[in-house]
Amino acid sequence: MSTVDLVVSNCTVVTPEGRSPNAGVAVEDGEIVAVCRSDRLPEADRVVDAEGNPLVPGIVDAHIHNREPGLEYKEDWESATRAAAAGGVTTVVGMPNTDPVIDRPERLDLKFDRGEASAHVDFGSFVVITSENLDRIDDLDEAGATGFKIFLGSTVGDVPPPSDGEIIEAMERIEETGKRLGFHEENGEIIDHYERKFKREGRTEPIDHSHSRPVIAEREAIERMITFAEETDAKVHMYHVSSGSGARAVARGKDRGVDVTAETCPHYLWFTETVMNEKGNVARIQPPIRNAAERAKLWEALTDGAIDCIATDHAPHTDEEKKVDDPFGNTWDAISGFVGLETEIPVMLTFVNQGLLSLEEWVYRHSTRPAQVWGMYPQKGSLQVGTDADFTIVDPDLEWTLEDRTDLHSKNCVTPFEGESFVGEATTTIVRGEVVYEDGEVVGESGYGTRVDA
Repeated sequence: MSTVDLVVSNCTVVTPEGRSPNAGVAVEDGEIVAVCRSDRLPEADRVVDAEGNPLVPGIVDAHIHNREPGLEYKEDWESATRAAAAGGVTTVVGMPNTDPVIDRPERLDLKFDRGEASAHVDFGSFVVITSENLDRIDDLDEAGATGFKIFLGSTVGDVPPPSDGEIIEAMERIEETGKRLGFHEENGEIIDHYERKFKREGRTEPIDHSHSRPVIAEREAIERMITFAEETDAKVHMYHVSSGSGARAVARGKDRGVDVTAETCPHYLWFTETVMNEKGNVARIQPPIRNAAERAKLWEALTDGAIDCIATDHAPHTDEEKKVDDPFGNTWDAISGFVGLETEIPVMLTFVNQGLLSLEEWVYRHSTRPAQVWGMYPQKGSLQVGTDADFTIVDPDLEWTLEDRTDLHSKNCVTPFEGESFVGEATTTIVRGEVVYEDGEVVGESGYGTRVDA
């Protein structure tokens, strides 16, 4: 083989199938041309020495709120993907609850154009389905939507849910596109009832927000959408599953033959609801962080395969919106969500260090499986010859603490992971053969990232 553009040598190549020590990869024109022993790699214009660390297929986070268009004061494509690059994430998928919401082809085009102009890593976007755009589903598919989303319960942006009949019709239409329909799966009537009740009773603590959105609201919504999917043959996805009870509902759907997939987030696996009493509204999120028993069941579901993917629900807000200066103040005055792009790999590698899952299992759920679920595999999420040369190099043994959240790269950096200690982090991020993060610095150019075909 003649000289290639890039070689990454002296690493342990890790895929879901296993690991290969003393190995490396070769890249030409942004694609993988060889995965082999280090001593068999070709000459290259640039060589990256991984120093014996694991190299994995680039991490895919298919659930971020990049806030563009319209809410750029919170975040935009550039800052979100700068954080992604620094966090070892090579592909992200943005959510549609922006201003305006992404509910028609011209708005999706705008979101893509903004991303092409400023993103550091590759990206896609979901589109929202409401009562108003069922007739646009084919056009949104053709415009390149990664997938479709319905907000079942009240959440940031207050996007109203369609009726059950409209959801069934949407499933029938989306099934014909071959793409997947995901849900913010909380029963709106349940959570609205308890929020009103708690406010009347003067319950204003951060933990009260959590308890106003009980597990049954999540579990019921999951079960109802699985029933609809069973009727329509639609492929469905459950975003940010927070509870083991909800995950078990997903498992029952899988057992019935429904094409249902699910993700959970690092914060649901790391914290219990006691964090609300320790860090207050900083940790306020929807659905909320659950109790220890639900977390234990969630871990069982992850181990058993009911949970397919890891994603963050990265959701930046300003310090003022999160009430950082008064974190235990009236929770109804605070907003839900926090950032996660730069802590997701450290969290998951810490779990690997603790023996809760293997490196191979982590790679499957954080790279390969999300790429499969959202139609990006094997272009993303694999180390196959001829696919995109997206790599994340990690140091699995580095012990460190997030001392200061302002060291993060998002526009707004509120996170309950401030002060938490980890074992492991991303050291180098490579997107289509270009190094975009190394030596603690984002070195990739704004605008290098491109839309992933969908």
